[in-house]
Order: sequence, then C-alpha cells, then structure tokens
Amino acid sequence: MDQESASGQREQAERSEEWPLVVAGAALPPDRTQAILAAAKRIGSLLKAHDHPFALAGGVAAYAHGAVVRLQHDADFCIRREDTEAVTRTLREAGLPVFLPPEDWLVKARCLGQDVDLILQLAGRPVTRELLERAEVLPVDSVHMPVLAATDLVSGLLAAFSEHHCDFGAVLSVARPLREKVDWPGIRAEQGHQPMAAAFLYLLERLRVIEPEAT
Repeated sequence: MDQESASGQREQAERSEEWPLVVAGAALPPDRTQAILAAAKRIGSLLKAHDHPFALAGGVAAYAHGAVVRLQHDADFCIRREDTEAVTRTLREAGLPVFLPPEDWLVKARCLGQDVDLILQLAGRPVTRELLERAEVLPVDSVHMPVLAATDLVSGLLAAFSEHHCDFGAVLSVARPLREKVDWPGIRAEQGHQPMAAAFLYLLERLRVIEPEAT
C-alpha cells in the first residue's frame, strides 16, 4: 500500500468515528444533540462507576430537567477541584484524551468526538460538596446521574451575565420550563442586585413566567 492510500484510509477512519452515519457511501454528520447526549451518558457512567462526586451541568442538565434544548457545544460536568486528579485518571484509563487548558477553572476532555468540560468553578464560585449534594438524580435518556438542582442551574446562568455575554433568549428557554422547580425568591436575594440578572427577572415577570416580587 502506498503512502497516499494509507493516508486516505486513516482520514476515512477518523471521519467514521466522528460521522458514523453513511448513506450511499457518503458520510453524514450525526445529530449534534444526540452526539452530545451520548458523550454525557458515557462520562456520567464512568464517573458513577468510580464513585466520583459530580453533577451534570449546562445544556444537558437543562435537558434532563425537561427543557427542550438544541445542544450545540459540549457536555458540562461540575466536579470539585480536589477531585480533579482522580477524575482525570479515570477518564484517561478509559482511553479518553484529557487536556489542561490555560484557564484554571476547568479541565477539558473528548468523548465520542464531542467536547466535555469538567467545571471546577461555576460562575466564578468553586464547586463545593454542598452544591453537589443538592443535585437531583435524573435520567439522561437511559442513564440516571446527578444533575445540578434547577435553582443552582438557573442561578449559575444568571450569574454569568455580563455586558459582553447577555443572551436572554437562551436562558429564557431554560427558565420557563424549569420555573416550578426554581427557588425564585432565593435567586432574587442572591442575584437581584446585579443589573443584568435584575433585568432578566423583570423580563420573566412581564412574560408572566414568575410572579412579581412582593412589595
């Protein structure tokens, strides 16, 4: 086999791992939401099997709570900083690549062709035992795993608002279906002094997603 043919076969194998669907000899990209869900289930199963404390976060957590989301980026998991070495060892032993990015608040991995973020700080706050203990065990398709409590999930989204990152539409699609599970008075007390969070809470009131604050 010449070098060009061997190179072509390697490229085809790499594409097959990322794009497993083939129609009439042409590779098609997978549904991104299903691909990210598959990666989340794989990582969650590994962490559960090795008794690592964790909680599913981000868009997949919103999905687990019942929000209709279209996943586009990655699967997020919250872990404690002190568990980083043990968790990365577990993933590497399972054959998954793990990377330490310049940012010191997360660890990155790859699973089934998808990006995975292991978050050590949620909206600037360290992931704690108490945060993980508040997690709710929910099914992610067929795999049950700890998922950030709805209040913690929404609170983290509001805390991430800034003048440079303020996508109310994306957070509204999470807050609306989760409204009955969220401690809104608690979020108001914690986030209401922040201009962007206060504006979002006002939007929820005007849309009648939540009741106005009692006066």
